[in-house]
Amino acid sequence: MAIQGDYKIFLVGLSLVTIFISYSTLATARLLKRWQPPENPLLDRVDTILRFFLIALCIVLGLLSGLDAATLGWTFQQPLRQMLIGAGIGMTLALVLLGLSRQAGKKGGERFVSQRFIEMILPRSKAEAYRVALALGPVVFLEELLFRSLLIGGLSPLFPAPLLMVLVSILFGVLHAPQGLWGMVGAGAAGMIFGTLFLAEQSLIAPVVAHYVANVVQIALAMRLRAKRKADQLAGISSTVD
Repeated sequence: MAIQGDYKIFLVGLSLVTIFISYSTLATARLLKRWQPPENPLLDRVDTILRFFLIALCIVLGLLSGLDAATLGWTFQQPLRQMLIGAGIGMTLALVLLGLSRQAGKKGGERFVSQRFIEMILPRSKAEAYRVALALGPVVFLEELLFRSLLIGGLSPLFPAPLLMVLVSILFGVLHAPQGLWGMVGAGAAGMIFGTLFLAEQSLIAPVVAHYVANVVQIALAMRLRAKRKADQLAGISSTVD
């Protein structure tokens, strides 16, 4: 295709946004290895404001691309059906990934699964859990808007969509490096599923819902496991004292 002026601006802007998010994500991960934030990183106000700014910027870039709504996944046909599909896939994905990550953690320890990072983002109370669930909304929407809508849909006039889906999923996995080796593999596999949903439905609704449900369910299950471990530890201490 002949690249028009607005599409060139889209390509430059998309490249800059992708580089910025990739660099800031990995730089933050390096920082968190040496520094313990006073509160859950997902609840940082500055980061939240930045996410909303990046969401707005991605929407502007999508409009500049000149591509139709179906290509970008900005369609809302049968939203209830797509939400149900997304919720079902997200729930299943969360259960599978959590089970596999526990096995990987037992075999490879911190090298495979970063327990420090997991504990950092897990809510410390029920009230904080609601805040984290709310904060995950813009996090998930930004990731799907960038990685599925713009990097797959937005670049599909230049490259085959299946190839873009694979490459974007690899990038998506690499950016989850702070979670350990299994975190990268799991995120990459999840990226493939979200990408497949995006292409099959030609909409962001199903992958956004699947991504959000998967994250929320994983956090909820991890909180339950943490509470069970603490209860078992207290029971062990009590029996020792007795």
